[in-house]
Amino acid sequence: MSIERSNLLSMMKLSIKVLIQSSLSLGRTLDSEYPPLQQFFVVLESCLKHGLKVKKSFIGQSKSIWGPLEMVEKLCPESTDITTSARDLPSLKTGLGRGRAWLHLALMQKKLADYMKALLDHKDLLSEFYEPGSLMLEDEGTVIVGLLVGLNVIDANLCIKGEDLDSQVAVIDFSLYLKDTANTETESKMTAILDQKHYIEELNRNLSGTVTDLQAKMDSLEKTNNKLVDELTAATDRINSLCEEQHTLKQENEVILQSSQRKEEVTLQDSQVELETYKQSRQGLDEMYNVVWTQYKEEKRIRQELERELELQVGLKQEMEVAMRLLEKDTHEKQDTLAALRLQLDQVKTLNLQMFHKAQVSKQTQRCLSCLEIQNPTLSRDTHTSCVSLQDSQREAVKNCYCSVEGSSSVPRLGLETDLCSEKEQRQSLQRALQREQDNSTELRTQLQQLQGLHMLKDLKQEKTKLQQRCEQQEQALQEMGLHLSQSKLKMEDFKEVNKALKGHAWLKDDEATECKHCQKEFSISRRKHHCRNCGDIYCNTCSANELALPSYPRPVRVCDICHSLLLQRSSSTGAS
Repeated sequence: MSIERSNLLSMMKLSIKVLIQSSLSLGRTLDSEYPPLQQFFVVLESCLKHGLKVKKSFIGQSKSIWGPLEMVEKLCPESTDITTSARDLPSLKTGLGRGRAWLHLALMQKKLADYMKALLDHKDLLSEFYEPGSLMLEDEGTVIVGLLVGLNVIDANLCIKGEDLDSQVAVIDFSLYLKDTANTETESKMTAILDQKHYIEELNRNLSGTVTDLQAKMDSLEKTNNKLVDELTAATDRINSLCEEQHTLKQENEVILQSSQRKEEVTLQDSQVELETYKQSRQGLDEMYNVVWTQYKEEKRIRQELERELELQVGLKQEMEVAMRLLEKDTHEKQDTLAALRLQLDQVKTLNLQMFHKAQVSKQTQRCLSCLEIQNPTLSRDTHTSCVSLQDSQREAVKNCYCSVEGSSSVPRLGLETDLCSEKEQRQSLQRALQREQDNSTELRTQLQQLQGLHMLKDLKQEKTKLQQRCEQQEQALQEMGLHLSQSKLKMEDFKEVNKALKGHAWLKDDEATECKHCQKEFSISRRKHHCRNCGDIYCNTCSANELALPSYPRPVRVCDICHSLLLQRSSSTGAS
């Protein structure tokens, strides 16, 4: 492998030396047909193939220099243009052809030595493509890069598209390196003369090609001229026919205008009659609305008053219930006190009866004693003593009785009279209390009557519900009246719009419009004029392709986009109301 490297290095030196000398002696730009340049690419290709690893694929084994050369794109970003152009050439199908195209393009850019140096500086990447001991991994590769620097003095103009780089045979012609200088000078002169001859022939070929192209262009221009003449005649015929159609359309337009004027007069009369009827109906509806509104206000006021009265009655009822409860408590307490007083009166009556019986017994005994004194004066002293003892006994009995009645009091007999007087006073006070209770009972009866009057609240509630139903019915009637009024207003607006369409919106003439009012495009033979039946302006076909039924037309007619959207919004608002 060392011998192969030295031989390839010597061959590279010879090829570069001959290429530089021949190019300097000629003093011109080299092309792809120059033999020393072809031999240089053959030697460079064999140097790059030295020690290249074989890639195995389904087709077979192949050696390609495109792999290491494609790595230059990553190392030198400025080489992306030649790499992409070599990769995207449609005539190249193999890696060898792409590598040859890359070498041609790098030589034309005068960057071949720089790219190869950048590749040799990264031998770790080259080890993936080359075997150890190959020329690119040894010192001979750096020497070759130094030799390639001298090629920057050469201007190469190479055509890659026309050449078949995939199947080009790489054969080294050693005859170029064995000739002497004299023969090379004569041959260089001969090649210069031949190149001049080839240049003149190429100029003649180019001139003949331009002549044929000019003749072809003349023929095409004549054909297009003939076509334009035919189209002009057809256009003139079309213009004549359009003029005739315009004349007929004008006549039809006059007839339509006359009929529309008649219809306008009839519709104006009808609209006036309908306006008068509408005004009359509007006055009647306003009067009905005012009457209903006053009734509604009166009913609302009555309803509020009834609600206030009802609230007052409810408050009175609650107060009466509280008062009744308090009166019931008072009556129960007074009944208990009356029962206790009645028991005390019965006890006092029994005591009075006992005292009365004892007094009668004492009177009878006194009478008997007086008779006995008269009959027997000797017994007077005994009787007197007995009377005294009897009186004492009576006093003791009275005391005992009074103690039994009063519990622990020791009142004498004369105190009983005072007790009776006090009882009489208590009795009178009890009678007065009874009278008060009777008065209170009468007051309670009156209050009960008032409570019975509260039962009339149910009737008032029923009347309230009836009034509410009546108010709701009146509100529904008002809503219906409002709907009728809104519908009548919408009808009035429709009539006004019809009058505007008949009066305000003038029918624009065809001569007055040169472009569409909406899209501002000029009218031509292909873009015709169309009237909007609502506003009377002129639009193109695309801006007036809608049809709607209008009040002034029995069938759907052409309407512009603006009027179409407005009429649809109005119809949707009327439908929603």
